[in-house]
Amino acid sequence: MRPGTVHIHVDPVGGVAGDMLIAALLDAFPRHEAAVRGAVAACGLPEGWSLRIEPHDDGCLTGRRFQVRGPHDAHHHGHAHGHGHDHDHHHHHGHDHHHHHHHDAPAHDHATGRWRDLRARLAAAPLAPGVRDRALAIFGDLAAAEGRVHGKAPDDVTFHEVADWDSVADVVGAAALIEAIGPATWSTAPLPLGCGLVETAHGSLPVPAPATALLLAGLPVIDDGIGGERVTPTGAALLRHLKPALARPADPHAIAAVGMGFGTRRLPGRSNVLRVLVLEAVAASSAEGLGAGGLGTDRVAVLTFEVDDQTPEDLAAGLAHLRGAAGVLDVLQAPVFAKKGRMATQVQVLCRPERADAVAAACLEETTTLGVRHQSVSRSILPRRLCQTPAGPVKVATRPGGRRTAKLEADAQTAIPGAAPRARHRHAAVVDALALPEDPE
Repeated sequence: MRPGTVHIHVDPVGGVAGDMLIAALLDAFPRHEAAVRGAVAACGLPEGWSLRIEPHDDGCLTGRRFQVRGPHDAHHHGHAHGHGHDHDHHHHHGHDHHHHHHHDAPAHDHATGRWRDLRARLAAAPLAPGVRDRALAIFGDLAAAEGRVHGKAPDDVTFHEVADWDSVADVVGAAALIEAIGPATWSTAPLPLGCGLVETAHGSLPVPAPATALLLAGLPVIDDGIGGERVTPTGAALLRHLKPALARPADPHAIAAVGMGFGTRRLPGRSNVLRVLVLEAVAASSAEGLGAGGLGTDRVAVLTFEVDDQTPEDLAAGLAHLRGAAGVLDVLQAPVFAKKGRMATQVQVLCRPERADAVAAACLEETTTLGVRHQSVSRSILPRRLCQTPAGPVKVATRPGGRRTAKLEADAQTAIPGAAPRARHRHAAVVDALALPEDPE
């Protein structure tokens, strides 16, 4: 993660629902409330529906709630909470997976349930292009999952449980927030699976609901001992859209904001809250802010593997490709004795932690090794900078005592006959002779 970029970590203490995620993000980014309200309004909420973004205190923690209420809200929620099941509307005012078509309610209380009709409505709404594209993608994932579960083409899926306007507001509001926040990376802590049954228009279904389980494929889950539906279909679709990493970044970062978004269910022994941590990368190794000769620290991923069945020429070509891969800092190789006394080459790759998985995949692609070992380590590094000189680029480092050393880059050395020995300068007099600029203050 580059200095100045934003990373958002999702901590599903109580679970994940669309309204909980929006509330948490608005708690962390209150300046984007107008963008959310504008996007939801652009979808054309019917008369009698209202959007509320309110502070909330559950007696332990404080944060926000995101609520969309309709003219029959009291009927919906009184009925739901009277079920007595663990899965009753515990994540928000109108839990997206528990909404049924109430035939005694006016038609305008519900957004149209068919995916093709909902898609046409969103496409025609006066939404910003980025918001519209995200909302369509999120609902498209939902339709694909529901279609797979019920054996239908996505266009033929009817959203019985996510057809209400509150669920449309959750998806569109979240899309507007993601767009307003701008470029960011995301990660998530393990998601609570829950247990039991959930009542849907298709009958009783196991928790997590089948479509939710499909949407959560590949994400980390955990059984924290608390039952009921803990991740809703809309919440799962939002997470799938964000493509979160499975861990927070390992490089230095600072907490820029914290957001809390509440659901309505009371959980035993904990707040029913979703927390987001907004992290901004910092450059611990930069010269700014360090004393003369001060050391910086950062973290790097170390990938190690051995090769004993690849020709030297082929291995050299593969390692050359690895050195050029994004995030790679260095590639080292050394001779070792492998099993049965065979000579082999041990390869060590240093790379940025957030690129470790991609670099490991490149190692497996460029060499014949069958496995790569990972570890994350801290390192102490000197402040350094690259200066352009008539001889070529020179790397200048400041030693702990304040002494500066310089070395002509190797590629520049090879272009000058006999220059290599003279380029390996190790004392301040030669640094001064190169007429290098002073370190910036």
